[in-house]
Amino acid sequence: MGLVLAIPVGAAAALAIKLGDGGPVFFSQERVGRGGVPFRSYKFRSMAPDADGKFGPVQAGEHDPRVTAAGRILRKTAMDELPQLWNIFKGDMSFVGPRALAVQEVELKGDGRSIRLEEIPGFTERHRVIPGLTGVAQIFAPRDIPRRQKFRYDRLYVRRQSFALDIKLILVSFWITFRGKWEVRGEKF
Repeated sequence: MGLVLAIPVGAAAALAIKLGDGGPVFFSQERVGRGGVPFRSYKFRSMAPDADGKFGPVQAGEHDPRVTAAGRILRKTAMDELPQLWNIFKGDMSFVGPRALAVQEVELKGDGRSIRLEEIPGFTERHRVIPGLTGVAQIFAPRDIPRRQKFRYDRLYVRRQSFALDIKLILVSFWITFRGKWEVRGEKF
C-alpha cells in the first residue's frame, strides 16, 4: 500500500532530480542486511552522479558538497528513502531497525585514517535484526557523530526492540518528515 501511495511523491522527486542535473533518478548500492547478508538497496539519487566512485563510500556530512539542490530537499524530508519501500516489500529491510550499511563502508578519522566498520564495537550486534528505514540512531543521533556512538544507539534498539517502540519510532519519523527536519535532528532518547 505504501508503494502505491508513494507514486505521486516519487514521480515529483524523479522529475526534480532529472531536471536538476539530467543524471540518473535512482541510486542503488549493495548494503549489509541481517546476519551480514548483502542486498541491493534503492534510493532516489540525492548526490552528484558517481559520488561514491569519486569520493568513496563515506557517510554524508552536514553541508556535504556532493549533495544536489534537489537532494537537499529530498534528504530533509527523507523522500530520498521512498524507493526503499521496495526493499521492505522484498523482505530485505523493515520499517524500523538499524540503518543498512554499505558493503565495504569505512569511517574516516580526523587524521585521515580509515577504519573498517567491522572493527568498531557494536557492528556485529546491529546485524542481529533486519535493517530499517528508520530507527533509534536515524532519529536521535546527529548525522556526523562517529560510528562507535551510532552503534550504541543501534545496540539500544536491539536490546529494547518491541512493537510499542517500533510504533513510537515510526510516528516520530513521520513527524520529522512532516516538519522537513531530518537534517537537523539529534534529540535525547
